[in-house]
Amino acid sequence: MKRYQMKAWLYLLPSLLFIAVFMIYPLIDVFIYSVEEGYNFASQTYFGTGMYNYSYVLHDPYFLQALKNTFILVIITVPVSTGLALLISLGLSSMRFLKELFQTIYFLPYVTNTLAVGLVFMILFQKTEYTDGLINLVISWFGGSPVDFINGPYWAKMFVLCFYTVWVVLPFKILILTSALASVNEDYYRAARVDGTSGFRIFVRITLPMISPMVFYLIITGFIGAFKAYSDAVALFGTDLNASGMNTIVGYIYDMLYGNSGGYPSYASSAAVILFAIVLTITCINLMAGRKHVHY
Repeated sequence: MKRYQMKAWLYLLPSLLFIAVFMIYPLIDVFIYSVEEGYNFASQTYFGTGMYNYSYVLHDPYFLQALKNTFILVIITVPVSTGLALLISLGLSSMRFLKELFQTIYFLPYVTNTLAVGLVFMILFQKTEYTDGLINLVISWFGGSPVDFINGPYWAKMFVLCFYTVWVVLPFKILILTSALASVNEDYYRAARVDGTSGFRIFVRITLPMISPMVFYLIITGFIGAFKAYSDAVALFGTDLNASGMNTIVGYIYDMLYGNSGGYPSYASSAAVILFAIVLTITCINLMAGRKHVHY
């Protein structure tokens, strides 16, 4: 190994040690826990190895409910939040006056505490014996009947969770896309206008291809973030998510470790490995699709 290569590896050594200790070792440890059957947390013993933990998790109705909730959350919130962020970013980029003010307003939810925002949403949507909530008041203006979005039907609770998730992730996506739009060379737009190209065609043929790496990045990170959702559900429905039927995969893992069902690290590890496999598969599919549609 040449001297300059050795120097480069020495510079990388602290980061490599950090990754090995805090990422690679825990990942290996989780895989080991997931195949240890009958693991006793107190005595640190188990009676065998196999795939029983995976079978138990995959047949657990709480996990299946959490899997369903997570997939619905991912399928709805990722495209909706990315599309809305793109529309808002286009609007902000075309503004000349008060542009910085509106950018600050849209970014405020990102720096606000997640639980605080969740409490506000709960107040807006929750139906109590004293009030139906602000949202139900608006619904009544249009002749609709009040709905308990927090403790009511499943579709209502899922609507609030998706709405809240989109609200939380939207500011970051707007910030990234606004920066990406500002980096597009204006010469492309001038040439297109000289040729009489319509605004929609300019967006499809110039703007979208030029910012496609950032859109692709937001889609990838959006999928990963949505699959890791947990605090959003806790902020809206409390800590007993199994009772409300609004648990997520990460919430299920936490419950198996520390919640009402706590003390089962093997089941939690199996659920974590399943989540890892799902996220890895979807990420690989997105990466393969990105080769055709992303222009670097």
